[in-house]
Amino acid sequence: MRVAGLGFRKGASLAALEAALAAVEAQGGRAGALATLPAKAEDPALTELARRNGLQIRAVEVAGIATPTRSSRIEALHGAGSVAEAAALAAAGPGAIITVARISAPDGMATCAMAATQGPHP
Repeated sequence: MRVAGLGFRKGASLAALEAALAAVEAQGGRAGALATLPAKAEDPALTELARRNGLQIRAVEVAGIATPTRSSRIEALHGAGSVAEAAALAAAGPGAIITVARISAPDGMATCAMAATQGPHP
């Protein structure tokens, strides 16, 4: 199962989220679900992205999840080096690995990463 994790700033546009997801899917294949922080799961741009792509949104906690890339600012805020990578790993489940490291939208308002597992849905 492939899960696209998204981290984004307040006010991020649908276009920013679409661009980040498209860049990740171009490298890692189609996502089977989207994942983000619980506080962002109901964001209108994210819910529209999910609707347009027929994907479920998984709200996950990211604190304490080790990620390949790190932002000290994000780590201080959320307890993980990358919200996108940590959300993807958490939602993909045990044994998940990052298959596409975080990629930023051109406007810098959103990041997306892909994680995958070999087994069934968590």
